[in-house]
Amino acid sequence: MNFKPKFVKKGDSKTSNETNRSYDPITKYMATDLVTFTPDTEIIEVIDAMLEHKFSGAPVLNENKELVGIISEQDCLTVIVDSVYHNLPISKSIVSKYMTTDLQTIKLDADILDVANKFLNSHFKRFPVVDDKGRLVGQVSRRDILRAVKAMNITTWQKELAN
Repeated sequence: MNFKPKFVKKGDSKTSNETNRSYDPITKYMATDLVTFTPDTEIIEVIDAMLEHKFSGAPVLNENKELVGIISEQDCLTVIVDSVYHNLPISKSIVSKYMTTDLQTIKLDADILDVANKFLNSHFKRFPVVDDKGRLVGQVSRRDILRAVKAMNITTWQKELAN
């Protein structure tokens, strides 16, 4: 589902794209103080951090601080199943073996509607936010978008449509 609302002002036949209607930038709602890991971090350290800090996934950065993957709770569950199946200790597993490397990112100039659409069209719960050079600057989650929606003044939309 791809949705881009078309707003028409009274007496004007232009759509929202032609009138440059804009929404809050994602930078207003994204998290910037992130826990990150490296590809050689042991999975047990990731699990400990997730439990202690109550998050469900984190970016993985290489030695140049470039985004190379995401490690999630689901990835960690895979480690547990693999360790039981192969009779290997969990502590020997590292992030690079289990992290997701097929990444979808959000550009720094995206707005909340762009990101909401991206969430509707994917199974991801979070997206890394990157600058023009592909460097990680933050992360946005579904919950961040819900906070943005709550902050929007619905009555303002109706007043603008009436104008």
